[in-house]
Amino acid sequence: MKNSLLMKVLSLLVVASFALSACGTPATEAPATEAVVTEAPATEAVVTEAPAAEDVEIRWRTRPDNQEEIDVYSQISTELDAEIDGVTLTYEPGGSEGANYQDQLRAEVAAGTAPDVFWIPGTDVADFATRGLILNAADVAAATDGFNVDDFYAGPMDHLTFNPETSTSGAGSGALWGLPRDVSTFALYLNMDLINEAGAPDPRELAANGEWDWDAFLDVAQKTRALGSDVYGYGASAWWGPYGVWLNASGGGFFNEDRTACALNTEESLAGLDFQRSLYQDFDIATPYGEDAEPPFRAGKVAMFQNGRWATPGIRTVDFEWDVVELPAGPSGTAGNWLFWGAYVINANTEHPEEAWKLVQALTTAQTQGKISALGANIPSRVSQEALDAFLTFSPPANNQAFLNGIAADANPTAEGPLWAGSWPEFDQIMGPAIQGVLTGATTVEDFGATICDEADKVFTN
Repeated sequence: MKNSLLMKVLSLLVVASFALSACGTPATEAPATEAVVTEAPATEAVVTEAPAAEDVEIRWRTRPDNQEEIDVYSQISTELDAEIDGVTLTYEPGGSEGANYQDQLRAEVAAGTAPDVFWIPGTDVADFATRGLILNAADVAAATDGFNVDDFYAGPMDHLTFNPETSTSGAGSGALWGLPRDVSTFALYLNMDLINEAGAPDPRELAANGEWDWDAFLDVAQKTRALGSDVYGYGASAWWGPYGVWLNASGGGFFNEDRTACALNTEESLAGLDFQRSLYQDFDIATPYGEDAEPPFRAGKVAMFQNGRWATPGIRTVDFEWDVVELPAGPSGTAGNWLFWGAYVINANTEHPEEAWKLVQALTTAQTQGKISALGANIPSRVSQEALDAFLTFSPPANNQAFLNGIAADANPTAEGPLWAGSWPEFDQIMGPAIQGVLTGATTVEDFGATICDEADKVFTN
């Protein structure tokens, strides 16, 4: 209960006691109202017998993609601050995409300055857990009425309930590293003004007709690139998600099936990397690799921008006609999409684990997830057809189905996940610069394939 209400109650009690003394009422014959106060349950006694403690301050952080997403989470924080009793919330937007966000959190936890609750990508859960940086909330959750891990998508919860000591997952594993904030997939954000001006086919129609593949994608990108030297057919950010889809769509990927070894040098992975290289080096249809592609897209200079649902709040501010379409199908027959997810986790050193758990639960209720989804930032992580049906109404974009097509079972998306048998941060640090060398023309695909797994396999412990 907030302090203003407490002070009012105390003031009234003081006034009442003075009045009773003035009337000469003996202390041993106190009226029933005073007896009720002294014999009230503990929850009432905290209010009437002694000043309550100050509200617990809980700091929390996400990694927003743009200012619009910051606004979304700031609004949610304000609303939850009013709803959660005994807690004062402070929201801190973190850095942009990239490992620097996670690196900063690791350093802050070690220094004792990290927030009580923070969001991390699904890839980093194992690293944070095995380093002792995040709280195993299994015991706190077990004392919570109505909590059920099966309320969320199985893919994220399989990792979030993984117990590295027993190599088991699920409700009885004795581990709970957090709760998933959302799920998402990539789509291509379309500048329909550029596509129409170029006379290129509508990617949405091609997708609806089963004709949206790499060749069709390249055709649209080349035609829109021809509009001018400052207009690009395609753009994407420089991290593992965007470049990984081309490897996946070709039938390859980062790891072997049980995620215990590198698979970047397989024939399929190298074919996917070579096609992506051609977009930058041979056809010159993509924004320069390493530069943020979102600002030029929002400025009307990119026809197709690859990003997740989290980019929607920012894209809603543009003044040209836009929509989304699923990724084009590759040689494997699928688009190679990811099932992205990230989790709210609790700082292992928080002084307020119960209050932090309350916030994690509040941030992942159907109500809160619905508000955030309506504002465009994500797809709810709770398993609910009702939630997915509602998601389709959260427009623009008009073609929200493109995101759901990406997570459908027949799309066979690759689930983002940590490396419990190795170090994802170390793997990423080896893979990222090597991929960048290929996409910027500094390294050939052949040289990449000849050495990459010799280095990357060093990060695995099995």
